[in-house]
Amino acid sequence: MFLTRFRVNTARPGARRLLSSPQAMHAAVMSSFPALLPTDTPSGGPRVLWRLDHTARAEVVLYIVSPDRPDLTHLVEQAGWPAAAAADPAHPGWQTRPYAPLLDRLGTGDQWAFRLTANPVHHARRKDDEPTKRTAHITPIHQMGWLLKRQETCGFRVLEKPDAKRLLPHGTTHTKQPHHGDHYELTVHNPRPLAFNKHHTTSPRADRPVSLLTVTFDGHLEITDPQALRRALTQGIGKAKAYGCGLLTLAPLRSTGAQQ
Repeated sequence: MFLTRFRVNTARPGARRLLSSPQAMHAAVMSSFPALLPTDTPSGGPRVLWRLDHTARAEVVLYIVSPDRPDLTHLVEQAGWPAAAAADPAHPGWQTRPYAPLLDRLGTGDQWAFRLTANPVHHARRKDDEPTKRTAHITPIHQMGWLLKRQETCGFRVLEKPDAKRLLPHGTTHTKQPHHGDHYELTVHNPRPLAFNKHHTTSPRADRPVSLLTVTFDGHLEITDPQALRRALTQGIGKAKAYGCGLLTLAPLRSTGAQQ
């Protein structure tokens, strides 16, 4: 497994096109692997995951986790700094490093900062006689609840805030129900509603528009099952992985600015 970091040059027209279309970005990411087709979606094992992070310095960074080492030459040409990359062959415009050293050192009880962009959904029906339909969670408290329901199967638990850091007694609201944002070391931000049509596909559903809501979680976790967490890190969490969701990354608690 490999972890790759690519800084996007947002001034380039190619970058703006990729950033405006998760489908185009997915195709560009998959084109980084000669042995894979953009439509390849392996199940049950490691897969290609990607995520776009908007940093505090107004940078846009693409992260990729993949079974094979990628070649991002085409992304440098479209959305990077090709002249700078050509002038310094030792720095082609992206950084890739093996993921195994991090995966191998994960141990029960270890604590990390984490980031995840995901598509929190649930199945609901508007009327009793209607079939259930996949529906996005809209409110931050329900979005946090979506992640908390998955923490055990993903091999971690989100850390709780100490009482001194809580704004409400015991992290509860006036209804005496837990308020996830005050009870846990967890925030949800950057909600992005996406709507687009699928292209270059022979699926009978190709003409139907795709609409989804993505959000980003930042928080602190403790590892409860290293093997389950490795699976979550390499296979992703939740739906819409082809559209930049599901990639969980870790960073040392002493510094959350640089993802590992």
